[in-house]
Amino acid sequence: MDMTTLYLLVPLAPLLGAIIAGLFGKQIGRTGAHCVAIAGVLISFIISVVIFQDVQAGNTFNGAVYTWMQAGGVNFEVGFLIDKLTVVMMLVVTFVSLMVHIYTIGYMSEDPGYQRFFSYISLFTFSMLMLVMSNNFLQLFFGWEAVGLVSYLLIGFWYKRPTAIYANLKAFLVNRVGDFGFLLGIALIVAFTGSLAYTDAFDSASRLAGMEVAGLGWPLLTTICICLFIGAMGKSAQVPLHVWLPDSMEGPTPISALIHAATMVTAGIFMVARMSPLFEFSEAALSFVLIIGATTALFMGFLGIVQNDIKRVVAYSTLSQLGYMTVALGASAYSAGVYHLMTHAFFKALLFLAAGSVIIAMHHEQDIRNMGGLRKYMPITWVTSLIGSLALIGTPFFSGFYSKDSIIMAVGQSSIFGSTYALLCVNIGVFVTAFYSFRMYFLVFHGEERFGKAHHGHDDGHHHGLAPGQKPHETPWVVTLPLILLAIPSVLIGFFTIGPMLGEGWFGSAIIDGAGFKAIADSLQSPLGLVLHGFMTPPFWLALAGVVTAWVFYLRKPELPAAIRSKFANIHTVLENKYYFDRFNEIVFAGGARKLGSSLWSKGEQGLIDGVGVSGSSRLVTLIARVTGLFQTGYLYQYAFTMIVGVFVLLTFWVFFS
Repeated sequence: MDMTTLYLLVPLAPLLGAIIAGLFGKQIGRTGAHCVAIAGVLISFIISVVIFQDVQAGNTFNGAVYTWMQAGGVNFEVGFLIDKLTVVMMLVVTFVSLMVHIYTIGYMSEDPGYQRFFSYISLFTFSMLMLVMSNNFLQLFFGWEAVGLVSYLLIGFWYKRPTAIYANLKAFLVNRVGDFGFLLGIALIVAFTGSLAYTDAFDSASRLAGMEVAGLGWPLLTTICICLFIGAMGKSAQVPLHVWLPDSMEGPTPISALIHAATMVTAGIFMVARMSPLFEFSEAALSFVLIIGATTALFMGFLGIVQNDIKRVVAYSTLSQLGYMTVALGASAYSAGVYHLMTHAFFKALLFLAAGSVIIAMHHEQDIRNMGGLRKYMPITWVTSLIGSLALIGTPFFSGFYSKDSIIMAVGQSSIFGSTYALLCVNIGVFVTAFYSFRMYFLVFHGEERFGKAHHGHDDGHHHGLAPGQKPHETPWVVTLPLILLAIPSVLIGFFTIGPMLGEGWFGSAIIDGAGFKAIADSLQSPLGLVLHGFMTPPFWLALAGVVTAWVFYLRKPELPAAIRSKFANIHTVLENKYYFDRFNEIVFAGGARKLGSSLWSKGEQGLIDGVGVSGSSRLVTLIARVTGLFQTGYLYQYAFTMIVGVFVLLTFWVFFS
């Protein structure tokens, strides 16, 4: 079997699983559905490992496998670019997706839409693989839109819940805003290069850098890069296009792990890293990326502090960590951004799935204020959650430490406008991350047991929470096994990969890093040296301070948070209302759309179409009938008189107009 066939099998295996589970789910049953879906993703993962080894041996591929059509000298193709950046993404996507598929057997075991769910998540995996493996903008855009469409189906999976329908519409519409910018960027590239291929765009970068947008005077390449990044802002949930991601927690927990850990939200980060040969020619675009990322990293972290829903706390941590990745891109440290993408995928998927394990044990209770003391009832979930939390806050020797510290070091070396602001944000963000992460950890697994006191209603008609006297227990092995398998790379992968991937420039020509990041590459070659250095840097002490503060606030002095909240009530109100982004969008955009729709309905639909078009035409016919009816009397002399008048009118018309 040649390598091209293997490349094709990677996305097609999950697609086949999705088709079988979706179309023949009733015939093959639940077991058949999850078997074919898991088999498809497993085959994809195994082949990805084989391709990774082939790329490690020095073999890459960039070519078309199918030409759809040719128009105006532009080739519309399905093609693959297999290099070191691609294989990293393939391994991350397929491994995390495999863990989510296995986990879903336990989490969705009682759901009537079991087969449909497996079909959706396999289709999602196919879409993401098509995106990361593409070698041209057409296929990139196909994968980009496909993950958006399937995420709409997944977020609204429980379609009988009004909140789920609202959330999936919100995600779909916000992503359309970003995608409009993304499409404009692609259109500009095609207009000025005459090609959809990445390589043609990269080869033309220096030429495009000296051009302007006709009629506007804007630097062409800066405009292209900012348009492309607007697309990334939608997919990767950067301020102000972040508002969809927290609400998307309405979908089942496995989707939270799949969408928000390794796939959809990292698509924007991957895309900008892939486009590094373009972004390196535009410092203005990099500055824009840097400032947006820094703002997201810090201010979305603040919102995590006031959340009480266990999944929303993890969701806001995702927003914040995506901000860190974006900061790395803006600092021209694309390799560090992709490296954090990889490490984050494992520990964030772990945290989401651990949250789902807690939700199962708590009978679908998600409020962390109604938990506590779960450590002794759920030992595996407790240990894996602790590992995920330690990795998230950047604890030395855990994977998140290496990737987060490399980003902070890169920002410190950057001279791009906004780097001072970004450095301040990412450092404060370390404390904030540690505080909200361990606030959740302590409230869930330590302290007094606050469950089993009352039932809590929900809009789906089922009671949530344990009944009085009920105790939680550890979840089945299909839930805990993925937690263990994700915990291992959350601890080890950073230590073993930091040297080759960042210190030795493993990505090679797949990513073009800036000179500032290359200058610190030598200091990233020794993981042990990085750890020893880390103990003497502000991020370590800020993270420690965040953990200690959370311990004091929620275990030693639990009355303190309420006292602080009452003293700073105005700030708390702003955070509770998520900086009023949703309110602003509701008034300005949704309100404007409603007014426009109402006006079009009243004046256009009722006034013009109904009033003039439909009702007006019938009234006109009625009027003509009544007028002509005046001449239909049955008297011969009246018909003769009418004929004479008609002849007179015709003669007059002929005399004056002939």
